[in-house]
Amino acid sequence: MEALDWVVIGVFFLALIGIIVWVVRQKQNDSADYFLGGRDATWLAIGASIFASNIGSEHLIGLAGAGASSGMAMAHWEIQGWMILILGWVFVPFYTRSMVYTMPEFLERRYNPQSRTILSVISLVSYVLTKVAVTVYAGGLVFQQVFGIKELWGIDFFWIAAIGLVLLTALYTIFGGMKSVLYTSVLQTPILLLGSLIILVLGFKELGGWDEMMKVCGAVTVNDYGDTMTNLIRSNDDANFPWLGALIGSAIIGFWYWCTDQFIVQRVLSGKNEKEARRGTIFGAYLKLLPVFLFLIPGMIAFALHQKYIGAGGEGFLPMLANGNANADAAFPTLVAKLLPAGVKGLVVCGILAALMSSLASLFNSSAMLFTIDFYKRFRPETPEKKLVGIGQIATVVIVILGILWIPIMRSVGDVLYTYLQDVQSVLAPGIAAAFLLGICWKRTSAQGGMWGLISGMVIGLTRLGAKVYYSNVGEVADSTFKYLFYDMNWLFFCGWMFLFCIIVVIVVSLATEAPTTEKIQGLVFGTATKEQKAATRASWNHWDIIHTVIILAITGAFYWYFW
Repeated sequence: MEALDWVVIGVFFLALIGIIVWVVRQKQNDSADYFLGGRDATWLAIGASIFASNIGSEHLIGLAGAGASSGMAMAHWEIQGWMILILGWVFVPFYTRSMVYTMPEFLERRYNPQSRTILSVISLVSYVLTKVAVTVYAGGLVFQQVFGIKELWGIDFFWIAAIGLVLLTALYTIFGGMKSVLYTSVLQTPILLLGSLIILVLGFKELGGWDEMMKVCGAVTVNDYGDTMTNLIRSNDDANFPWLGALIGSAIIGFWYWCTDQFIVQRVLSGKNEKEARRGTIFGAYLKLLPVFLFLIPGMIAFALHQKYIGAGGEGFLPMLANGNANADAAFPTLVAKLLPAGVKGLVVCGILAALMSSLASLFNSSAMLFTIDFYKRFRPETPEKKLVGIGQIATVVIVILGILWIPIMRSVGDVLYTYLQDVQSVLAPGIAAAFLLGICWKRTSAQGGMWGLISGMVIGLTRLGAKVYYSNVGEVADSTFKYLFYDMNWLFFCGWMFLFCIIVVIVVSLATEAPTTEKIQGLVFGTATKEQKAATRASWNHWDIIHTVIILAITGAFYWYFW
C-alpha cells in the first residue's frame, strides 16, 4: 500500500461520514422510517441495494476461491438473475398487498403466529451462524492479505481487521438506519464494479487473454468422468456437483434466498410502490449477471496464472497452505495485492470495504428489525415507536457479539468457508421454500400445514448440520442408514429430497386439518386477488418491463449454452 492508496481510502471515508451526517439530520420518527427507509425508495436505489447486499465477502473470497478450486461449478448460484425476476413478477404483488415489514409477518398473515415465530428463530440463528460470522471472518482474511500484516501490537492482525470492520459498520448502521444503507449502496456499487472490472482486465492482460484462461483451465479435469474446470454441467456421478443436483439444489437455495429471505426482500419492501419495487428487481437482475465475470472468472485467472508460473519453473502465483496446496480463498486479495497499480489498489480496497460494510449493515438492520417487530413488539404492543428503534439498536449489538464469538468455531472449519456457507443454506432453505411456495400457490394450504412444513425443515436441517460436525471430527465410524442419509449423501441431492419431503408434510397436514377461510387468504394466494388489486398490479408494468425480462432470460440461456 502506497501513499496514494491511503489518500483514496481517506476520501472514501469522508464520503461515508458525509452521507451519515446528512441522513441523521433527516427525521426518522418511527420504525418504518428506520427499518424501511420510509418506504419511498426508487428502482435505482432498490436494485443497487439488492446487488450491494448480496455481494458480500462470500463473493470476494468464497466465489473467487471457488473459481480457483473448482472452476465454473458454482456459477449456477451466481447466474440467478432469473430468480430475482420471480421475486419481482410473482412475489412483489403479494408482499405489497399484505403491507408487511418482515417475511415472518407475511407468514403470520397467511398461516398463524407460531409460523411467524418459527421463521424468526430460524432467520436469527442463520444470521449469526452464517452471514455475520462468514462476512466478518472473510473481511479479516481480506485485509490480512491486502495489507500483508501478520501481527500488530502482538495481536493477530486478522482479529484487529475483523473487529474494526464490525465496529465501523455497527456505528454506521445504528446512527443511520436503513436510509444510510440504501444511500451508501448507491455509492458502493459503482466503486466495487469498477474495481473488479479493473482486476478482470489486468488479470487477462497478465495471463494472455480469455482463450489462454479457457485453455489452461480446460486442461484440468475435476473428476473421473472427463469434466474439466470450464464445465458448468458435470456428470451426475460427480462427487461434489452432479448436474441434476446442482440445478435442483441451486434453484431451491436461490428461491429461498431471493424470494423469501428477509435480507433481500427488505430492499424490495422499501419501494415507493409496486412499479418501483418490480423495476428495482429487474435492475437487480441485470446486476446479478455480473458476479460470475467479476469474481468467479478472476478466481480462474488466478488459478491459470498459478499453473503458468509453476510451469515456467518459478514460484506459484497464489500463497500455499500448510498441506502443500495453493490457497484458493486468497485468489481475489492476491490479485489486488500483486496486479494493481498505486491509487487503483486503494480504490479496490474501498470497494471491498464497501461490499463488506454493505452486507454487514444490511444484516445488522434486518436482524434488528426481525427481533424488534417479530418478538418485542408482539409481546409489548404499546411500546412507543422511538423506543422500538432503540430496542432494534440493542438487538444489533447482541447479534454482532454472538457472530464474533462464533468465528473461532468457524476458523476451526479450516479452508472450506464457501462450502460451509452453502451447506448451511442447503439445509435451511427447503422447509422455508416449501411453506412459502405452497402458501402462495395453493389455496388449500392450512395454517397447521405451513407450520409443520417449517418445523420438519428445521428439525431435519439441524440434524444434518449436527451430523456433519460430528462425523467430520470423529474419524472412522461404522456405516449406518443414519450416517448415509445425514452425512454421506451428496449435499445437493439431500437438499432436493428434503424439499420434496417438506412439501409432502405441508400437503398431508393441510388435507388432514381445517382449510383457511376465504377472508384469511384474500389477496395472499394466486386466484384470490380482488378486481382492484388486479388492476393495480396490471397498471404497474408495461412493455419495457417485459422486454428487459426477456433480455435477462436470453443472456442466462446463452451463458448455460456456452459453458455447457
